[in-house]
Formats: sequence, structure tokens, C-alpha cells
Amino acid sequence: MPDMFYSRAYETYAALDSSKFTNDTLQAGGKIYYDRMPVAGTVARGELAVFPLAMDKLGDTAAANYNASKNVPNPLPPLTAVDYLEAARLYLVNCGICHGEKLDGQGPLYKGGDGPFKAAPKNLIGDPIVSKMPDGQMFYSITYGKGQMGSYASQLSTRQRWMIVHYIKEKQSIANTKPAAVDSSASTGTATAAPK
Repeated sequence: MPDMFYSRAYETYAALDSSKFTNDTLQAGGKIYYDRMPVAGTVARGELAVFPLAMDKLGDTAAANYNASKNVPNPLPPLTAVDYLEAARLYLVNCGICHGEKLDGQGPLYKGGDGPFKAAPKNLIGDPIVSKMPDGQMFYSITYGKGQMGSYASQLSTRQRWMIVHYIKEKQSIANTKPAAVDSSASTGTATAAPK
């Protein structure tokens, strides 16, 4: 009964004898370390499941996982007012520097080509390809990077990345439902008199 002889509770800082408790050990420098990793696919309590697709190999022209990501739905429900404000903050901190506060690709690092980066970031509102991009493909791009944009997986949790996708989609929806400004004089063929 090794637990009775060697109590973890009372001898916290003593070196454990891994051979008595587990076979998952790592030997380095003559010492045995406990090296048990969680089971593959394990998700921490309160976290979202890991994105099911790995990054495509660099230079892979087929980009199978990038294309397959179109079918991955956003697991988060629509954002609440509080979550929307947090998603907006996350966007501004992480994405707005390049894509701009208005999602128009005119962030401070580009500034119409006058900033330090000469390559224009994607216009998340006006680009027809990006505005029709499915949630999963947008998440893939944020997670693994796309073109000159690097990965944001280390800066943003899975939940935060999905929140940003919701935020961008909401902004795209608002932009696409705005009625175009109509000039009433042009539509009726009559000139409008200026007020006196």
C-alpha cells in the first residue's frame, strides 16, 4: 500500500517515486519525472471543443482542410449584448490594427499604403469573397493564418476566435442590409428647389 507509506498530502515537496503510481515517466539526467499528458481530444471544462481540422501543409495547392472548413459551423449561440462588446474589443485589439476599425482594410498599419505595411489587408466588408466566407473558413484563417496574416491561435482562445467571427459576420450583415442612398431628384427626373 504505497499511498499509506508515502502520503502526497503530507510530503508535498518530496520527489515522487513514479514507478509506484504510474508507468508514464520521462527519464532525464538520471531522474524520473511524472509526464502524464491528457488523453488526445480532451477539452478543459468550460472550453469549446478543439477545431477539428489541422493546418494544411505549407505550399499545398489542394488546401483540403481549408476547403473542408467551410462545413464547420460556429458552435457559439448568437452574441449577447455583453459578448458583442467583448467581441468588438477583441477585434479592435487583434484585428483592427490591419483590417481597420470599420473592417474596411484601412487599419493603422496600412493607411492606404502610407503605413509600414504596403500590402493591403482584406476589406472584411467590401470584398465579395470575404463577405460570403463561411464561419468555419473564417475561423480557419484566424487560427492558422492566411496569406500575410499570421496565426492568432496563441493570442486568442477558441471561444474568443469564434466570438470575433460572430462579430465580423454581424458587421457584414449590417453592411449588406443598409439601403443605398437614393437621390430623389435623379429618380423622378425633376430638380428639387433649394429652401429659402
